[in-house]
Amino acid sequence: MDLHLSGKTALVTGASRGIGLATTRALLAEGAKVVAGARTVGGDLGSLPVESIAVDLATADGPGRFIDEALAMTGGFDILVNNVGMVRPRPAGSGSVTDEDWLETLTLDLLSAVRTTRAAMPTLIERSGAIVTVCSVNATLPDPLVIDYSAAKAASLSYFKSLSKELGPRGVRVNTVSPGPVATDLWLGKGGVAETVGGAVGADPGDVAAQAAAGSVTGRFTRPEEVADLVVFLSSDRAANLTGADIIIDGGLTPTL
Repeated sequence: MDLHLSGKTALVTGASRGIGLATTRALLAEGAKVVAGARTVGGDLGSLPVESIAVDLATADGPGRFIDEALAMTGGFDILVNNVGMVRPRPAGSGSVTDEDWLETLTLDLLSAVRTTRAAMPTLIERSGAIVTVCSVNATLPDPLVIDYSAAKAASLSYFKSLSKELGPRGVRVNTVSPGPVATDLWLGKGGVAETVGGAVGADPGDVAAQAAAGSVTGRFTRPEEVADLVVFLSSDRAANLTGADIIIDGGLTPTL
């Protein structure tokens, strides 16, 4: 299927690894030009034919600077993929989550996307563009182990649903993608969820990951490339009348209708 993305320009945040890197590769494969934003732009990202911008989107001025530099590089863009984010398990319980912890999580998992989107809106309206934001099943499946992350993602889901109603009449589509556990370093790498939880409860990280995978009816983690394919489809005009939707990709983990 031709997604008609040849000649389009996409901005991807958190593009240096995981879902962001997979999305960057998928967009390139469809013929799109990509401007990649990440705190570190070397490694795997550095080997790709993209324009890269080193930026910390957790700072107040980082998102605006990212959009300004992207505009200077490209003259305009058609797609914004808000992917940057992080999660820190809280095995010691909600009482251990300090104000600083809450502010850090809300800043990166909510405000970074809000700020980036706000700065990008004039261009996206001008070019009848698309916004796709990587959210999480924890937006609708709150978990005390990630209590601050769940709250931030719930707020993100609400924000982008509201935004879809504002921008739809102006030609901009706004959708979110909510993955369950994904086979990235965030879950499986050093210092990731499996290792952190395993260390707190005296379990092997592999066993923690296997238990999480068993919660899905498919019995496995989602691959980052599978999330990326969904993001790219939603970015394309093949989904031209799809807006305000949250597409869950979790292997059947979510039990509700």
